[in-house]
Amino acid sequence: MGHRLSKIYTRTGDDGTTGLGDGRRVAKDDPRVEAYGAVDELNSAIGLVLAVPGLPEEVTACLTEIQHDLFDLGGELCIPGHRMIAAEHVARLEQTLDRFNENLPPLRDFILPGGGPATAACHLARAIARRAERRAWTLAKAEDVGPEALRYLNRLSDLLFVLARALVRHERGTEVLWRHDRGKSPPR
Repeated sequence: MGHRLSKIYTRTGDDGTTGLGDGRRVAKDDPRVEAYGAVDELNSAIGLVLAVPGLPEEVTACLTEIQHDLFDLGGELCIPGHRMIAAEHVARLEQTLDRFNENLPPLRDFILPGGGPATAACHLARAIARRAERRAWTLAKAEDVGPEALRYLNRLSDLLFVLARALVRHERGTEVLWRHDRGKSPPR
């Protein structure tokens, strides 16, 4: 592959527009740009998880594959009508989610984000995944978005939650449970 970007700045966006993959120019705050921008941010947040030393190999492999998927998903959202995410991608996430979840204790309370560097980064990625899904749904109200892309983002946020639960145990941390009754006096 040759050089794709020989010059990083083009000045074409100085008027508040950006180019889509099909060559059209749209406002930088267009719902399509917001959607693929949130996916890009999510991919970067997953990079933060991967930057934590000592991750289990199966987590590293899983998240690296997801980063490739997210790059494809960003491309799909950048080119109206283009499809790159398929049912197989969603099925793979579901199988991975089930595999990581099977050894975790049942969840009885809400969990506060934290627990260790990789765990906290994974919770941040989960929250960004939820925003990316919301932005994709906003776009889907106005334009055609592949249903598998929407499902993928939904499953991915679930998987990142489960991975955070697995990582807290790997980091020998503990899950901090939300206490709904803190600071309230007990009933009389």
